[in-house]
Formats: sequence, structure tokens, C-alpha cells
Amino acid sequence: MTYEPVYTRRPNSAFVPSPIFLGIVVVFAGSGWMAWSRVGKVGVDVFLFVVAGWLLSLCLHEYGHAVVGYFSGDRSVADKGYLRLNPLKYTNVLFSIVIPVVFVILGGIGLPGGAVWIDHRHINSRVKDSLISATGPLANIVLALIASVPFLVKDFSFADDSDPHYAFWAALALLAFFQVTAAILNLLPIPGVDGGGIIYPWLSGEYQRVWNLFAPYGMFLLFALLWQSRVNELFFNFVFFFTDRLGLQGNLIYDGLHLMRFWSS
Repeated sequence: MTYEPVYTRRPNSAFVPSPIFLGIVVVFAGSGWMAWSRVGKVGVDVFLFVVAGWLLSLCLHEYGHAVVGYFSGDRSVADKGYLRLNPLKYTNVLFSIVIPVVFVILGGIGLPGGAVWIDHRHINSRVKDSLISATGPLANIVLALIASVPFLVKDFSFADDSDPHYAFWAALALLAFFQVTAAILNLLPIPGVDGGGIIYPWLSGEYQRVWNLFAPYGMFLLFALLWQSRVNELFFNFVFFFTDRLGLQGNLIYDGLHLMRFWSS
């Protein structure tokens, strides 16, 4: 059996953010300002803000996997462009970007998606292997905490549409909500998602072989589980348990979702 050489050099631009990522940042900041100032059609502003913010979180989630993989021994992620935060470099744009965005828009849930491919032959530690998987959902947790800061320091329970910035706060609450759902789903210990990746290195060889058989279908298992009304109800009750403690008011989240779906208003 032959192995590819371990990458010891990296392109000079490996850690330079891609123009596509910077463009998403511009859309996110611009639409956030428009939602804050109520410029144009507020529903469109909220839609752009939430979708752009969700795309940024997907990029940062996958960047977490890639950067830890790089410093754990897999230098090939630099040549693949994973360190430039370019979503078009991911192994499967459909599952990594398109489907998660569609679920956010239509389903109101931050669905995880596999994206960067780490060559685990170059990772010589089970702890590092687990950490590579854990950094993705950790990025969602950090983003949820950052987005929740205003709601932790200010009481929005009595906020309503009379507040000139209400649309912005509703959009930000919705975006934080999506981060919480993504973190929880990604941490589920099932094949094909990051939670499964965390425990995978610690399984015996026999269990790993069985695990690998089911890993390609992990996302479909999530679909099937969430399709069940009882499981769906339990999942969202669990999500709201955490969002309540982050100060995210349910009415703000629902209003943010309503504003984002401007075409149904």
C-alpha cells in the first residue's frame, strides 16, 4: 500500500480569506445595517442578513475543522483551499451549503452538512482526531454566545414592532437560534455528523467498520428522526431550553422567522 507524502509546505495565500467569503461579510454587514435602519423592504433586509449570517457560520464551522486538521498534521487542507473560508472549495457544495440554507429558509432549523475532507492518515492522536470533529460545533456555540450578548444584557421581553430596531433584533435572535440548533444536531453521537466523529477514534476496529457502513446515511437518519412529530417536538423543546437561558425570547425568534419569509407575509 502506498501513501501520499505528508505536506510540509503551504501556499502563501493559504490563510488569506477568499473574495467570496469577504463578499458574504459585506452582504451580512450591509443587510444588518439596512435592517437596523429599516431601509427598503424590511423582510428582504432580514432575509439577506440571516442567510448571509448563516453562510458565514457554515464557513467558520468548516474552517474550524480545517485549521485544527492542519495544525494536527494534515497539511493537505491548505492545498485544497479549506483555510481560505471559500464555501465553493468544499467537497460537496450541495450538502454543505445548498441544503443547509434551504432548511434554514423553509424549515427553520440549522442543519449540519459535511464539507471538508481531512486525511486522517496524517493525524497521529485520537485526541486530535476528536478535536478536529469538535471544533465545528464549537464554532456554532461561540457564534451563538456572541449573537446572544445583547439579549443577555438587555430585557427584550416587552419589545415590539414600535421599536425602530425591532426587525434587526428579531433577525439576530433568529440567527442565534439557528446556531444553537446546528450545535445540538452536530453533537449528536450518530454516524455522519460531528458528534459521531468525536467518538469514532475511540471505537474498536470492528465497531469502526460497522460505523463506516452507516456514516454516509447519517444525514438521512437525521431527516427521518426530525420528521417524526414527537422527536421534532422533543428536539425543539431541548433547543428552547438553551435559547431561554441565552435570553432569546421566543416571540423575537418567531417574528424573525416571519420577517425572513417575507414572501409569505
